[in-house]
Amino acid sequence: MLFVKGEIKMILQSVSIPSDVAYLMRKLHDAGYQVYAVGGCIRDTLMNKQPDDWDICTSALPQQTLDVLQLPNIIENGLKHGTVTVRWHGANYEITTFRTEGAYIDNRRPSCVTFVSDVKEDLRRRDFTINALAYNEEEGLLDFFDGIDDIRHGIIRCVGNPDERFQEDGLRIMRALRFAARFGFQIEKETAAAIHRNAALLNNISAERIQAELNKMLLGDGAEAVLSEFADIIAIVIPEIQPMFGFDSGNPCDTCYDVWQHTVKVIADTPKEKTLRLAALLHDIGKPNTFTADSENADLFYGHQEEGERLSEIILRRLKYDNHTIAQVKALVRLHDYHPELTEKAVRRFLNQTGEELLPLLIALQKADCYAKGVPAAQEMTAYFDRLQRLCEKEMCTSTAYTLKMLAVNGNDLMALGIRGREVGNILQQLLEGVMDGNWPNEKAILLRQAEILHSTKAEKPF
Repeated sequence: MLFVKGEIKMILQSVSIPSDVAYLMRKLHDAGYQVYAVGGCIRDTLMNKQPDDWDICTSALPQQTLDVLQLPNIIENGLKHGTVTVRWHGANYEITTFRTEGAYIDNRRPSCVTFVSDVKEDLRRRDFTINALAYNEEEGLLDFFDGIDDIRHGIIRCVGNPDERFQEDGLRIMRALRFAARFGFQIEKETAAAIHRNAALLNNISAERIQAELNKMLLGDGAEAVLSEFADIIAIVIPEIQPMFGFDSGNPCDTCYDVWQHTVKVIADTPKEKTLRLAALLHDIGKPNTFTADSENADLFYGHQEEGERLSEIILRRLKYDNHTIAQVKALVRLHDYHPELTEKAVRRFLNQTGEELLPLLIALQKADCYAKGVPAAQEMTAYFDRLQRLCEKEMCTSTAYTLKMLAVNGNDLMALGIRGREVGNILQQLLEGVMDGNWPNEKAILLRQAEILHSTKAEKPF
């Protein structure tokens, strides 16, 4: 959303500082210190968005801040960098002394900080103009670097020299992409050029910090444009996507031409949910490695789902994702081309693979994948997905089992029949297969009898 000048002024006149923030600022102001709410909270307020947190900057030195506030639950870990964190009413408020920063030897942290008395010098060290804003009730808005104008025109621009800003902290490259995706902004020409020049700095950033920015970027309304324009930057973070660039998707109806462009379109067409968008990012990553052509020169990608699952685990573990997210993304990638027949038997087997938690994510991914392949495929598949959804909901409401947990018998029941070891699991799986196929009902007595038959049949087989 772009803002015109009048809208900015109107919003600014109605800025409301939260009461806890106003109290902290008033205490420091009344003690004779300069104090401002600063950074992203001001940016978000001007854009009529709810800030995630409120940061404060002040001319007071850290010890002076402690002396003035005299509050419990103050965290002093950041004092050497000028930051006092107040834990109050369930929220953290960082209060930082005006400062300049020394050289960034590791492209992440300054070698030293110097406390200063001029708020402009403090704002000069910040990453982007839209974040170099400060406000208090006495002076109003301070905007030394035209951040308001950049918000108005939808621009991400570094404060000062963009090469210097990115060399100070390489993560700012991902932050630029994240803000562009979140707000649907354009990255200013010189800032964009500096991003490409300094992309290798991302190799010095921890996986956890990369992951956090990647997640936020993928969930942005403008993710499609960012992923298209800055694909080479994403390839620094996830080099496995590089072969997707320029690689024919193999679908004659696909209007996006290559696998990466198709992938970007799928991401844009999925709901904004982290696991789902990660799966959309990785769903076709196995295609380049599995490409073959048949006798009629048609493109084939046999096994690309399993290859994609393998690569997904490597990528997500490298980026330090949690096990649950990894398991879900792997399953979505493996199953994204699994389109069952619209029969009760086939749908039960589909549910056996997906489970109830994964089902809505998988169908959303499959829809986006089909729609990204072009209008004919989308029109053909819309009715299919509607019918599949209804059949799945019907099966989930019945007593028919499609997972081992839903069976009317369990391992203890089989062991009571004298069945032991691996045979317990094997017979339970056979019982489930029979229930899903409609060979017998999910009733305990019938299943126990069937288990006995299966056990005796195995015992009678010659070795």
